[in-house]
Amino acid sequence: MSGGTVTKAVIPAAGLGTRFLPATKATPKEMLPVVDTPAIQLVVEEAVAAGLDDVLMVTGRNKRPLEDHFDHARELEVMLAAKGDTEKLELINRSSNLATVHYVRQGEPRGLGHAVSCAALHVGDNPFAVLLGDDLIDPRDPLLPKMIDVRDRLGGSVVALLEVPREQIHLYGCAAVEAIEGGDDADTVRITDLVEKPSMEEAPSTYAVIGRYVLDPAVFRVLETTQPGRGGEIQLTDALRTLACDVPAELGGGVTGVVFRGRRYDTGDRLSYLQAVVRLACERADLGPELVPWLKEFVATL
Repeated sequence: MSGGTVTKAVIPAAGLGTRFLPATKATPKEMLPVVDTPAIQLVVEEAVAAGLDDVLMVTGRNKRPLEDHFDHARELEVMLAAKGDTEKLELINRSSNLATVHYVRQGEPRGLGHAVSCAALHVGDNPFAVLLGDDLIDPRDPLLPKMIDVRDRLGGSVVALLEVPREQIHLYGCAAVEAIEGGDDADTVRITDLVEKPSMEEAPSTYAVIGRYVLDPAVFRVLETTQPGRGGEIQLTDALRTLACDVPAELGGGVTGVVFRGRRYDTGDRLSYLQAVVRLACERADLGPELVPWLKEFVATL
């Protein structure tokens, strides 16, 4: 087990966002708004809430707007200050002051495993968190703090799991699990195998891997020799399987799963994205009271 506690977060953001074309032709998918806040900002806010204010974004071409969003916009700040619009000034400054954000380019899209390996120099020999932007975790149901606590207690790597209907398991990495001997938390389990997007018949369980990880730096050594897998890409799931099955604990092996039962919003495709926006807007005090009655009226006309 590598020493140290988790202080850094890695956010892969090099994807092309082809499912959202033409909107993502010139705008990174991570900048698409969830109501009025870019999805990437919500992910960074989650990391910061868990105590991780050193953030590395793994980007690619056409991702400059991400850097601009987390930088100061001096002309806009001066204009809002001159108008005395402190509310909007506070809103735009929030993203600028959230965290220390660093950037590294992936170069070419070779899969999530390759994106994570790009963080090796920044992370060094320390455990770190990985947050994927397609999974938004409701701040009222914090997940990362528990995962970090599990890593501190048990070592190795920790992944977030979600129980899904068996007919949906082919959309995810899937984990085979067993109870932890002497453990008092049924939602913390030992992972004995991992399969990337198995068929319904081949899936070892209905536990899907979702986009939150706390990884031992041993993952970097494994990724160096991980061959391209499903889709011709270097899959993080394959590297985690090696850590779970082949690497001894004293060398950073072992993978634990934390089953998440809170509110999660999938923004990975257009329908799920729209559902997330509507759901979150309905729950907001400034929008819900007018939006909910309108939605009920609108649905009744369909």
